Amino acid sequence: MSANSADRPALLDVVLVKAGREKIRYPAELLADDGTRVTVRAPWAGAGVRDFGFVRFEPGDVLTEHYWRDRWYSVKEVRTADGALKGHYCDVTRPAELSGTRLVVEDLDLDLWVGADGTDVRRLDEDEFAESGLAARDPRAAAAAVAALDELEALARGDGLGALLA
Repeated sequence: MSANSADRPALLDVVLVKAGREKIRYPAELLADDGTRVTVRAPWAGAGVRDFGFVRFEPGDVLTEHYWRDRWYSVKEVRTADGALKGHYCDVTRPAELSGTRLVVEDLDLDLWVGADGTDVRRLDEDEFAESGLAARDPRAAAAAVAALDELEALARGDGLGALLA
């Protein structure tokens, strides 16, 4: 295999912004971009282990992340290093913006966890969302965020997230 750029996967910098500040930035391999949804793959970018009690994100985990330009959420499929599905972590965000090689998403604090078998569905960080003041600062965005969380939960508790990610 030669070393030209056509042989290497395209890389993006995923930039997660929270409360107007960059929370984390990490490189990810671009898997697909259909003009509406951008899908990337990246190793767990957190420092060390993050234990939520119901799932642990740890070095070696691989995330396939789906971002939409027209939806107020992203969905991250979380797998162990050997490929076993841990579940899906869904972030409520403003629609993603791709500019050059930077994929920027603004985290709006609300999250949803869906365990690997689909039976463990948890709404997360609703207290952080309430404390963020978004409802007072930007009522339209706050309403869109709550609607996005409700939509994700309904999908997860219904037929699952599979159709959304197909």
